[in-house]
Order: sequence, then C-alpha cells, then structure tokens
Amino acid sequence: MAKFMDVHRGMKGVTADQLREAHRADLAIEGDESVHFEHAWADPESGIVYCLSEAPSAEAVQRIHERAGHPADEVHAVPLEV
Repeated sequence: MAKFMDVHRGMKGVTADQLREAHRADLAIEGDESVHFEHAWADPESGIVYCLSEAPSAEAVQRIHERAGHPADEVHAVPLEV
C-alpha cells in the first residue's frame, strides 16, 4: 500500500475537537476502501489541514473523505520516506 498526504483548505479557525471529530469520522469508515488514516495536522490560522494515510489509491482516500463530509482539495502520493 502507498502513503498519501492530503490537504484540506478553508478550515480557518478549526479547533482540536473539530479536527479530532473529523479524523474519527474517517476512521469509522476507512476500512470500506482499505484506507488507514494515520495522522492529521491543522493550522487554524491559515485554515489548512493535512492528513497522512496509507491506501490503495488517491481515489480511495478521497472517497472516504467525501463520505465523511470533508473532501480533500488535494491528495498527493508520498512514495519516498526517510
């Protein structure tokens, strides 16, 4: 499985509780697409949220985010890790 970093924009003012709730919504259904969301980060000031996942495809990541109610603006493969 490949790793992916996705980006959500327009979430200015997001709180830790809101980020946690969104992450939990992804975790609740991630198995439907064989995706595993590993971590999420947010910058409330800029409104950008980043999610790291392992998945069979970028499309699978996006489908889970869409179903959870927060589609990603970008999904990037992360093929190299050190």
